[in-house]
Amino acid sequence: MKIPGGPLAFQSRLPPTPLSEDEEAALVFAACGITGHALADLCYARGEGGSIMGGLVARTIASGDGLQMVALVVTNDAATYLIRRPRELPANEIPEFIELGRRGAFTELYRRCRVKIKDSRATTPTEPLFNINANRWSAHAAGTSYFLPVNDLTFMYLNGLLEILNETTGAFVLDERNLFRPAGLARFARGRGGHLEDDPHKGRVATIRQVEQFVTEFVTVEQGMLLQNLGLMAQALGLGGFPNFANHEFGWFQALGFRMEQMPASRYVGAGWLPALAMRFLKRDPLVPYPVGLERNGEVLLKPFCPPYYKSMSDAVRAVVEIKFGANGLFRSRAHGSAWAKHDEVTQQIPPMSDATIAAVIAYCEYLWNRYGRFPAYMPAYRTVLGFQACHLDAEFYDRFYRPEALGETQRRDFERRAGK
Repeated sequence: MKIPGGPLAFQSRLPPTPLSEDEEAALVFAACGITGHALADLCYARGEGGSIMGGLVARTIASGDGLQMVALVVTNDAATYLIRRPRELPANEIPEFIELGRRGAFTELYRRCRVKIKDSRATTPTEPLFNINANRWSAHAAGTSYFLPVNDLTFMYLNGLLEILNETTGAFVLDERNLFRPAGLARFARGRGGHLEDDPHKGRVATIRQVEQFVTEFVTVEQGMLLQNLGLMAQALGLGGFPNFANHEFGWFQALGFRMEQMPASRYVGAGWLPALAMRFLKRDPLVPYPVGLERNGEVLLKPFCPPYYKSMSDAVRAVVEIKFGANGLFRSRAHGSAWAKHDEVTQQIPPMSDATIAAVIAYCEYLWNRYGRFPAYMPAYRTVLGFQACHLDAEFYDRFYRPEALGETQRRDFERRAGK
């Protein structure tokens, strides 16, 4: 690499050396490798919350409700890959993938869990706000591998709604951008004979923004664990690496070839009719692109639980219910593995969610879609925040500018191997 100016100006005399497939495979396994089954040691009696689980396959990072909401993209000079999450893999192959991980066969696991989405490196513009100034010098550098977590907010959102809008929790949600009126839930209010607690003194009233902020933070925490594991594995392999700014609404999704839609900025930010009219009149209402899914060669690789991949939000909600309680669902089908010794005995005793709960979630979600034209209402279904750039290090740079302890022994041994010392 090259730092072009300033007190640390330096240009390596050595050519870029890409990471090997084995090195990438070890990093991918650390980030999100399949490790077995979640214990799911919860209380599954009615109203006790155990049925919030939405997946029973475990990865190297914890995941709220076992949903595995973070997908991983790997891009290098030769290709760009999506690493399939457990629910995107054939269910009958999961035991084999678990065994590969236990044996440390990371490269075979890497090959079998990835799908190529581009024949070269995916790159975004490097100027602000696609990037930050501090990262420009190393952005998309030859020889580096970039690991990009992609957050899917919709599954977590719907699964959480099925828990908070049930008879036990009974939360009530208001729309702060519509004079704090009920967000499609008026007929479910306890004050009208429903099951949702609309009395603000009871502490169960929230706003759309509060709910969506909780969902976003919950999913982003999962991404943080993924990035931490990448850093630990990079150190163990003798590589360099650091978390890298990737927080742009659509830049990375365009670079990866996501299916995109667009809407006027006034609707994208949820402006009222008067500000929206002013924005259009002043010609300050540009179209904003946003990602809605990832497809390749006629195959849908990533799809959110919302239109256009479902006809309506009602269909999307019912799809989540089907994943959990349908004939082939998590808590009904014998095909799903688990850590329980008597899987069938446990799952058959888990009570389904009520019709009233499902109806409340559908009403809320249809309200959001009809009023704001997307789900979630405050941001797109997919989101990037940080990536992780990994590479071989040039020890000569650190020897010139840093104290000896700045590099670990693993990095020094890696450098000596490649530099022929």
